[in-house]
Amino acid sequence: MLKELEVIFPNDGLPESQLDTLSPAVSREFPSLLVTVATDDDEPALLSSSQWRRGAFDDSSFDLRLDELARVPFTLRIADDRGERTFPIEVLNRCQRLIGRRNPHSQGPMFDRILRRHREMHDLSTRRVRAEYDHALDTWQWTLRLNPSAWTGVQIAALFHDVGRVMSGTDREEYRDFHARAGAEIAWRLLATSGVDAQLCDHVVWLIASRERIAADPDIALLNDADALSFFSLSSRRFADTFGPDATGKAIAKHWSRMRPAARAKLDTVRLRDDIRRMLDQVRE
Repeated sequence: MLKELEVIFPNDGLPESQLDTLSPAVSREFPSLLVTVATDDDEPALLSSSQWRRGAFDDSSFDLRLDELARVPFTLRIADDRGERTFPIEVLNRCQRLIGRRNPHSQGPMFDRILRRHREMHDLSTRRVRAEYDHALDTWQWTLRLNPSAWTGVQIAALFHDVGRVMSGTDREEYRDFHARAGAEIAWRLLATSGVDAQLCDHVVWLIASRERIAADPDIALLNDADALSFFSLSSRRFADTFGPDATGKAIAKHWSRMRPAARAKLDTVRLRDDIRRMLDQVRE
């Protein structure tokens, strides 16, 4: 579990105005995370902003290293050697699945059981399934960042929204409606055996099964916002490498069209590969 972010700044010192804004800016987005700063490099940083900006930066290797560190509570040590205001937030966007933020609606033994059962249904030794699991956790965390008061049902739906895709073994766009219905059935069976009452089960199932068709519902709108942000921040590079530019352009356009202004604004602090950023800019225009 990621417990602390330590940011190393150049030895010539950190301008006071930046020091004053760093911790509050991170705390607004990640309130459970301790933020500290340093001006020394006695311990090597896991990542620098110069490395982060490289077009050939290896996201997959970085993710694997994070997963290894997260086996125990850990401090993420990064070096802002370029003096970039958004760098810490961009990195945490990539790492937020390891923070495990919760609110009062997702505290307690029932949600613990749900998280445990959700983890057990994913074979994390398979790269594709690991990516889907990370996306599920990431979507859950985006849900809480967009709405810190998000209720239990929409948080559970965020975790299980793509479980039908995991079980079917394909993530092709043309099967999304089928995946939503199949995932709803899988989620109902798992939730019903995890101590979730029938009414809540039914509503979660409705959210998952309906999210491709009923955008006006506020819970579905939140779910689609969170799913889209996770696509851009965590999954877009893998999607582009797997399906190519045409499919990626269509996926970007679809996610953008479903995002509300507050979710779109979050993209200003999301690191995107250059080709994906260009596709997004075309859709924005």
